[in-house]
Amino acid sequence: MTDKYTVFGNPIAQSKSPIIHAMFAKQFGMDIGYDKTFATPDNFVETIESFFEDSETKGCNVTSPFKEQVSKWVGELSNNAKLAGAVNTVIRKEDGRFLGDTTDGPGLVQDLLRLGVCIKGIRVLLLGAGGAARGVLQSILNLAPDSLVIANRTESKAKLLASLIPQNNFIGIGFDELNSIEQPFDLIINSTTTSLSGELPPIADNIISQSTTVYDMSYGDKPTILMYHAQNLGVNNTFDGLGMLVGQAAESFYLWKGVRPDVDPVIKTLRSTL
Repeated sequence: MTDKYTVFGNPIAQSKSPIIHAMFAKQFGMDIGYDKTFATPDNFVETIESFFEDSETKGCNVTSPFKEQVSKWVGELSNNAKLAGAVNTVIRKEDGRFLGDTTDGPGLVQDLLRLGVCIKGIRVLLLGAGGAARGVLQSILNLAPDSLVIANRTESKAKLLASLIPQNNFIGIGFDELNSIEQPFDLIINSTTTSLSGELPPIADNIISQSTTVYDMSYGDKPTILMYHAQNLGVNNTFDGLGMLVGQAAESFYLWKGVRPDVDPVIKTLRSTL
């Protein structure tokens, strides 16, 4: 019997998840089937229920635009998924019920640690207050930064996210308030989609230039525009989000199979194909 998985999305043709999970399974000599499934908001529930009618299906991934919709479909949510308000990984439990989890946060922090970025005791700036930011908050705070600041174009959205985990080292502000913060940030994480449209986030150059590391959740066949800009401003450590993509997939694989894959060869292979 071959355990079956898939990733639901719209669009979904571009998904690298089947390639990633095939490489993970090969590391352990496992035989799994992993596909990608197109759905629409109207037929998503019908499609996922049909997928799980097969007793050999053990779980699935869910990407845009179904992460919130599936969180209402599963019977149980992890603490991270409750906080994120979204699910990217569904696990069929032994009793037949479904658990929804999100692996974006673990994927991000595992990639940062892989890159030698220690979050404990440093000052972190997270750009953006959308779903990508919400999904990684708890994982960042779990590693005890000196401070975490969320900055967003709409200040109220940043403050709303900060209110989800009330603690003294965590605040939300508008982009225009960043200049009033005197201490520089050690790590800047961009969770906005600006790089996908070839734009820079609206923050001052001196904020970027004083940082030690800039991490952009976007990725492509060359450094993102934010990475280029940071490098030109003298930032030595700039990274894109390909490692986060593989890291969150590795966490999903662990939730399903109970073993942690080696992400480095997978990242290297994907990088060579971009």
